[in-house]
Amino acid sequence: MSSPVLFTIASLIWGSTFWAITLQLGEVPPSVSVVYRFALASSVLFAICIGRGVKLQLPWSTQKWLMLQGMATFGLSYICTYQAEEVVVSGLVAVLFALMVFWTPLLGRVVYGTPIAPRTWGAGAVATGGVALLFYHSIAAAWRDVQAGGSGHFLLGVALALVATIASSAGSIVVGKVREQSGNVMLTTAWSMFWGTLLVAVYAVLTGQRFMLPPTLSYTLGLLYLSIFGSVIAFLAYFTLINRIGPQKAVYIGVITPVLSVLLSIQLEAYRPGPVEFLGMILCLASVAWALRAPAVKPVRTIMLNNATETP
Repeated sequence: MSSPVLFTIASLIWGSTFWAITLQLGEVPPSVSVVYRFALASSVLFAICIGRGVKLQLPWSTQKWLMLQGMATFGLSYICTYQAEEVVVSGLVAVLFALMVFWTPLLGRVVYGTPIAPRTWGAGAVATGGVALLFYHSIAAAWRDVQAGGSGHFLLGVALALVATIASSAGSIVVGKVREQSGNVMLTTAWSMFWGTLLVAVYAVLTGQRFMLPPTLSYTLGLLYLSIFGSVIAFLAYFTLINRIGPQKAVYIGVITPVLSVLLSIQLEAYRPGPVEFLGMILCLASVAWALRAPAVKPVRTIMLNNATETP
């Protein structure tokens, strides 16, 4: 396939996965749905590796990093994402994930001492303002509800979505360590998904969540789409694209994804943003594009490259 086709495939799939997650919500506990999704996705990746004659065994020095990455990226991040989308429109959760472009270099600064480009700081400030505008009316309404004795579920949903973005960024920081141990992206992704799945399964059992068969056809179709397309095909398309056009261009998928997600929310979730919300989205996404155009120190660029792969 040509590079434009691969770019389009990854963007369309990841732009739609946030809405597809809503098909998983309802009767099945969110954490159980996460287990189903990544158990299937990792099984498919392992099967492909076996079909290619790749040995699945990896040394412990590699597995310990894969465990850490999987627990952050495919474990904590997705538990929070699924729970957040129970009360927050999927398109808004997608916009929050665009902030990973800023969380990742910040964590890189904390963990590795990597310097952050001045433009990244400025773009981060603009993005923060954009997110504030985007959620201003919803948060204000939720706060009034709390003061009146309400549950404040929306506020909790926003907090969970933010935790999800930070967890994904933390997982992306570990990717650099994984790449030092193994260059087989498909195999390491399969193992990372496996460890994340195991973590979520243990969490679901300990919290008494019930494992049940998919209750509806829409749930089953959503599960297959998220597992095969969102967690296998899109990743393979993205990695192939990186090899062809480089990470600086491929990472723009992270800007297009939330735009598509918001459009889907408008069409399918009756989301009706007003002028303030539209301005917030424009500021947030424009700041991300601005930050990605900034020249960066090589270690930061490497970290940001891996960040873009952690998309629901």
